[in-house]
Amino acid sequence: MDTASSSAPAPVTLGAAFKFWLKLGFISFGGPAGQIAMMHQELVEKRRWISEHRYLHALNYCMLLPGPEATQLAIYISWLMHGVKGGIIAGVLFFLPSFLLLSLLAGLYLAYGSLPWVQGIFYGIRPAVVAVVLFAAWRIGSRALKNEVLWGIAALAFIGIFVFGIAFPWIVLAAGLLGAIGGTLAPGKFKSGGGHGARAKEYGPAIIDDDTPPPAHARFSWRKLAWKLAAFVLIWLGAMAAIYGMPDLFHMGDFFTRAAFLTIGGAYAVLPYVYQGGVEQFGWLTGPQMMDGLALGEATPGPLIMIVTWVGYLGGVATGIFDNPIAAGLAGAAVATFFTFLPSFLFILVGGPLIEATRGELKFTAPLTGITAAVVGVILNLAAFFAWHTFWPQGTPDAPFAGVFDGFPLIVAIASFVALWKYQADIMKVIGVCALLGLTYSFFM
Repeated sequence: MDTASSSAPAPVTLGAAFKFWLKLGFISFGGPAGQIAMMHQELVEKRRWISEHRYLHALNYCMLLPGPEATQLAIYISWLMHGVKGGIIAGVLFFLPSFLLLSLLAGLYLAYGSLPWVQGIFYGIRPAVVAVVLFAAWRIGSRALKNEVLWGIAALAFIGIFVFGIAFPWIVLAAGLLGAIGGTLAPGKFKSGGGHGARAKEYGPAIIDDDTPPPAHARFSWRKLAWKLAAFVLIWLGAMAAIYGMPDLFHMGDFFTRAAFLTIGGAYAVLPYVYQGGVEQFGWLTGPQMMDGLALGEATPGPLIMIVTWVGYLGGVATGIFDNPIAAGLAGAAVATFFTFLPSFLFILVGGPLIEATRGELKFTAPLTGITAAVVGVILNLAAFFAWHTFWPQGTPDAPFAGVFDGFPLIVAIASFVALWKYQADIMKVIGVCALLGLTYSFFM
């Protein structure tokens, strides 16, 4: 940029950073890609808090981790600038507005979801969700499935979960093992190219520039790593001990902890696992309710993995954790959200100093390449499951095609996918238009 200043901006106070991260939490629409692009524009191009190279270095690390990469990137940058306190502030503010909004929407949904006009809105939204998930499978697959071996892993994952009902963690483990073996026997098939660091731009000197040494708090030492890791283990144990006397909340804490370590490939990758646990294993919500929550998650700010807040709220009410449904819902939502995001803080605050000490380009490993290929298959299975619930609303596991086939949602789903795929339409706009179509259609039924 020819307008770039020749001097770095003045250091940013923690108070000024707090205001920025709070604002970002309310405007971070567009999923992880949109949120990462928004942070790049604000922090690299406009404010110059961090250089392009350092930003991409942090992003490449976050892309390798389980969990929401945009949230972890915010934690990383704020931790680099203001230490542990800064990382915690950025991470919490990144998802707090979404937590409050989705909890409110979940309460309203349970109270008024049976009204005809509300049902009409969700009648139009559900086929849009089918298109959104199918588009996610296509988008990830077009980038990840670069040869016949990876296509084969994706196909095996789909067959495993769709035909044989194999649990998601076993599919992840098998794909990782196949990737590790394949990386040794046929490394060319498991190479990951390009990446976010493929190109660099200059926007002028930054507060954290290419050659800025890591601050004292970001310097690696085994002692710091040990006590930080111990602190996180104690926090997790303390939180689990606090809900030990409430079995339903305890199961939620355990389940969402495991889910947090299985989100390799982004939020869509963990949705099948959350579905298997939340719908089939624990009965916290129904399939259509899961679809409704996903649609609202797409239309609200914050990371898409905030669907766990919705699942936790509905699960808290369904299991009757407390007599008061609002208290039960908020308790479930808080537990689901806390245990899902705690590992993200662990990965950055504990692993960040090691990454800063070994700064250089990070590449996907062969096991991760195999897992990413399998993710395409499980997301495709999720799209098939949502389509079944939408096109055969009266179907059951014993009689999957019972009742009348509903053609209107099929038309809406096809139109939505074309809008997303061919015309790159904004997901929120597609969901909004489909909601209006569903509402209009319901008045004539």
